[in-house]
Amino acid sequence: FLTCTLHFVFSAKLTALLNLLVTMVRGRDACWEHCVLVDATRQKVRCNYCQREFSGGVYRMKFHLAQIKNKDIVPCAEVPDDVRDHIQSILSTTRKQKAHKRQKVDQVANGQQNSSSISGGAHRNNGSSGQNGSTCPSLLFPHPSPSAQPSVDDVQKQKQENADKKIAVFFIQNSVPFSAAKSTGFQDMVDAVAECGMGYKAPSCEMMRSSLLDKLKGDMNDHYKKLSDEWRETGCTILCDCWSDGRTKSLIVFSVACPRGTLFLKSIDLSGHVDDAQYLFELLEAVALEVGVENIVQVLTDSAASYVYAGRLLMAKYPSLFWSPSAFNCISKILEDFSKKELVSTVLEEANAISRYIYSQAWTLNMMRKYTGGRELIHPNISRLVSNFLSLRSIVIQEASLKQIFSHSEWLSSIYSRGPDAQAFKSLLYSDRFWKSARETVSVSEPLLKILRVVDGDMPAMGYIYEGMERAKIEIKAYYNGIEDKYVPLCDIIDRRWNMHLHSPLHAAAAFLNPSIFYGLNFKVDSRMKNGFQEAMLKMAADDKVKSEITKEHPVYINAQGALGTDFAIMGRRLNAPGDWWAGYGYEIPTLQRAAIRILSQPCSSQWCKWNWSTFENLHKQKCDSLEQEKLNDLVFVQCNLWLQAIDRSREGKCKPIIFDEIDVSCEWPSKSLSSSPLLDNSWLDYLSLDARESP
Repeated sequence: FLTCTLHFVFSAKLTALLNLLVTMVRGRDACWEHCVLVDATRQKVRCNYCQREFSGGVYRMKFHLAQIKNKDIVPCAEVPDDVRDHIQSILSTTRKQKAHKRQKVDQVANGQQNSSSISGGAHRNNGSSGQNGSTCPSLLFPHPSPSAQPSVDDVQKQKQENADKKIAVFFIQNSVPFSAAKSTGFQDMVDAVAECGMGYKAPSCEMMRSSLLDKLKGDMNDHYKKLSDEWRETGCTILCDCWSDGRTKSLIVFSVACPRGTLFLKSIDLSGHVDDAQYLFELLEAVALEVGVENIVQVLTDSAASYVYAGRLLMAKYPSLFWSPSAFNCISKILEDFSKKELVSTVLEEANAISRYIYSQAWTLNMMRKYTGGRELIHPNISRLVSNFLSLRSIVIQEASLKQIFSHSEWLSSIYSRGPDAQAFKSLLYSDRFWKSARETVSVSEPLLKILRVVDGDMPAMGYIYEGMERAKIEIKAYYNGIEDKYVPLCDIIDRRWNMHLHSPLHAAAAFLNPSIFYGLNFKVDSRMKNGFQEAMLKMAADDKVKSEITKEHPVYINAQGALGTDFAIMGRRLNAPGDWWAGYGYEIPTLQRAAIRILSQPCSSQWCKWNWSTFENLHKQKCDSLEQEKLNDLVFVQCNLWLQAIDRSREGKCKPIIFDEIDVSCEWPSKSLSSSPLLDNSWLDYLSLDARESP
């Protein structure tokens, strides 16, 4: 009995001690945010995402969350990408710290061994003598001075410099663009090699063009499956990007966008079929069937007549789908119509003349940057027309600084202030007529530039287009104080383009279901919006039961009843993205919730997709056998999707709510910050051709 009692007491104390230690460690280890302790005695923990349990404590759980295969640890299939990347960085940092400590220990040991070897091993401890270990300096065998051998930090620095040089040599020797070092995959590659340690042997050319390419294609197919699961919930948009060389060559690229990311599907050579609506319809139908008609909310294409007709054919055969042109292109056409007005055309040309003069001389440009705090006047990497309006806006903002620069003695005394160009520039800079026209043009174009800034990317902007167009007309009317001769011609341009190309029941329904708009103080529901909402619901409803449920749930949303009227839901109207708001608070009306999430999760433009069309041109002009063509298609599929994945990882908060009054069009635009997709040049094709010829 006593033995049993002691054993029980010991076990209880041991359990308490283990719990205490776990609690202490848990306070320091970030991994505990993603798992829970199940059994302290056996150190069993459970993953918060897949509910799988492991013995061995939080250390083994890190490998599970980081999706790193380690002995019998199964990688977590449900862990979010950001959590996985965070845990991977923790493991990587821990390993580097341990390696650094081992290196220091080895160098200290080597130093002591070298010191002992000088004395033939007779003095193991040169710093002490006597039985009591009293210390005294060794006169016969002094320690080497610190400067006699490099420190650990110096050795590490030399290794770092050598590695940097080797990488630079590889880039230069193989004509790899230096910009490739900005790729997220570049540092991932370096970290993976470092994890392997000394002796790692890089894969051969044959491995990369065969087995490794096949493995990467398999990874992309897995990524495809994950996104397709997302499409069932949020819906998706088919993006159709077109290109032509202006002569006979025409190409189209198909991709699929949803809030979780964009997936490249394929490219097609359209040469000779650009104006064939029936051919385009058959292409769109094939892609829709591949993605799943039940997953698709809309198809985005060019606004050319053949695409418009093909879109109508698609909607006629599949009533649940919506066809839309790119919002960016449509709004750009409105600005193009504005620019044909004499006042706007003149002032844009004069603004370009100011920019050309300043940027033509390095001395003048440096002076401008000095006085403007480094701000630029020109905005490249966006369409030329949009860049012209943004440059005019920058000139108006910097009016005082520009006048100060070119009236300063530093410029007046320089050689750059002489000559006819300088005099014409200065005359324009001090023209009251120019500045009056410039301010007017900026004021009437700013609302449209804000809408362009919203749709310039793959973020879900569907809920904001309708409001943006209405606000643009209201602000233009207000600028001209209601004078019809001034504002009506511009508003007519907006209405004509909006009604001809962009307005659809989908945009009306998105505005109606956007809580930040619908519950806004100044919101007025017009008949077009109501009719558009009802038409969209009828198209999306699969059967009469769904229609009945939407009819019952509709008043709950209108009157903000139940969960939609709580304090959190009211605050979330402006703090949450529309789709997230419905996901969080619309659970009491699930049928309308699902429809709202699917509508509000869609982008409105494919402008941000900067495809490198030379890649697809090379792909389709090659004459090769079926095996070679399949390998080439795999390469393009993997390359394009790796590029899209890097974009998805680099973007933060693309589902944030949009407040038009807070949009600053002078901030960097999404498409401006993105590089084009990588170029697949002819050298890749040569390697693949060689591989095909060598195959048995």
